[in-house]
Amino acid sequence: MTGNDSDILIIGGGHNGLVCAAYLAAAGLRVTVLERRGIVGGAAVTEAFHPGFRNSTASYTVSLLNPAVIRDLRLAEHGLRMVERPYANFLPLPDGRAFRLGGEHTQAEVARWSRRDAERLPAYTAMLDRVVAVLRELMLRTPPNVSDRFVLADWLASYATAKQLRRLDLRGRRDLLDLFTKSAGDLLDGWFESEPLKAALGWDSIVGNFASPYTPGSAYVLLHHVFGEVNGKSGAWGHAVGGMGAITQAMAAECEARGVRIETGAEVAQVLVEPAASGRGRAVGVALADGRELRAKTVVSNLNPKLLYQRLVPRAQLDDDTAQRIAGYRCGSGTFRMNVALAELPDFSAAPGKQLQPHHQSGILIGPSLGYFEQAYFDAKSKAHNAGWSRAPVVELVISSTLDDSLAPPGQHVASLFCQHVHPDVDGGWDTHRDTVAELMLDTVDAVAPNFRRSVLGYRALSPLDLEREFGLVGGDIFHGALGLDQLFSARPLLGQGDYRGALDGLYLCGSGTHPGGGVTGLPGRNAAREILRDLRRGPRPD
Repeated sequence: MTGNDSDILIIGGGHNGLVCAAYLAAAGLRVTVLERRGIVGGAAVTEAFHPGFRNSTASYTVSLLNPAVIRDLRLAEHGLRMVERPYANFLPLPDGRAFRLGGEHTQAEVARWSRRDAERLPAYTAMLDRVVAVLRELMLRTPPNVSDRFVLADWLASYATAKQLRRLDLRGRRDLLDLFTKSAGDLLDGWFESEPLKAALGWDSIVGNFASPYTPGSAYVLLHHVFGEVNGKSGAWGHAVGGMGAITQAMAAECEARGVRIETGAEVAQVLVEPAASGRGRAVGVALADGRELRAKTVVSNLNPKLLYQRLVPRAQLDDDTAQRIAGYRCGSGTFRMNVALAELPDFSAAPGKQLQPHHQSGILIGPSLGYFEQAYFDAKSKAHNAGWSRAPVVELVISSTLDDSLAPPGQHVASLFCQHVHPDVDGGWDTHRDTVAELMLDTVDAVAPNFRRSVLGYRALSPLDLEREFGLVGGDIFHGALGLDQLFSARPLLGQGDYRGALDGLYLCGSGTHPGGGVTGLPGRNAAREILRDLRRGPRPD
């Protein structure tokens, strides 16, 4: 069966695919979104995992969602509501003390550990704000492409990028160079002396990043996580009421209001390619796993570039260099993800009490120092002590139900555990070791909150392999590719495809494997829609 009633086919109904679809439909194009799973949203979904308990299955906290996307797709009008954490992080420490970062008492809290650090913290924050203000604008722009041909649009994009960077004075440019090239550990050691503060700030450098905080380039991963805001408050983190699925359901509602057709349970098996005058082939549609063929003049992929080029595009349609470089495209985040149903709130030794307190509503970080983070990575990477996971993992615990009581029965709670480090490819396979590692993660929390274990009613654990099988996150990579200098901006995913145009005529990329990278931002989808509309000479286009 062959269909041909769409102008554009989008492969993958994750948040960027939905964003791209909405902008394209606003220009009057007929758009179909094809989603393999039975629910749209990709990794940003809310699902039941234990009787009476729901939670954000994979992606679990909100900050990076761009305000332009929220406005343009009318997400608030479709019911999206976000609430802030009372403060950013709570660190229960091995010596029985606790460290809290964020909120109005930050300066006094930091001063308890180091007066010098308290004095330097405003300058550090100002440094990040200066750099972020410039880079935030570049995230909205299409990178200048690097190709064999001179293209005026690429030259103009290069000029626009240089113009943005000129807004930074020499000091700011030096800071930018540090953030792009140094390790987070070296950067933070140069600013501060207290370990809890450096751990709280340095956690962002290993989130979804299978690396030590002392790996060169990890400072950029830290920077990537401070681009966001919640309800207009820059750098804040929060919770979408109803879970992360509330974001993508609001996006889907706007898509449908604009006439987008969304098909779930529609797995794409292959991109259909025909000869083109350019000599490199033209994408003309897709073949579905159910035997149908759908055709359109434009095909857009929201998948990890590895999945697109190694599974869906016939190998004969790729030149050898592209195929080789896609094979070397780095994925793998060292992430183990859990959702846990709890009978009661954790009673932390460092902050006793099972009644609701502000620290229960923050990001609870188990990992007291950068050295602890580094050892966790070395354990998993080396496989010296087991099949490939840290003996003392880093865990961020977010108890979503303390901000949103719709997720759990009255008096009970639901917790997200985002855990680092595990090897993406453990010896013996993840299906063999998943439960062992899940038990380790529970024990890690129990060590600082001794009632945690006995309060667990049930859980769902997702290994890197599970994240790949269920959500297409290759190697468990939440960013659709490592955020290294060789995989950023014009080089994301490859030089020559940095402007969202793929390896075939008529093929575009709109996922997190394109600029500006991972996280629930919506910007890859927004930026890709602008380039597609430019090529089709349609408008309006996102500015």
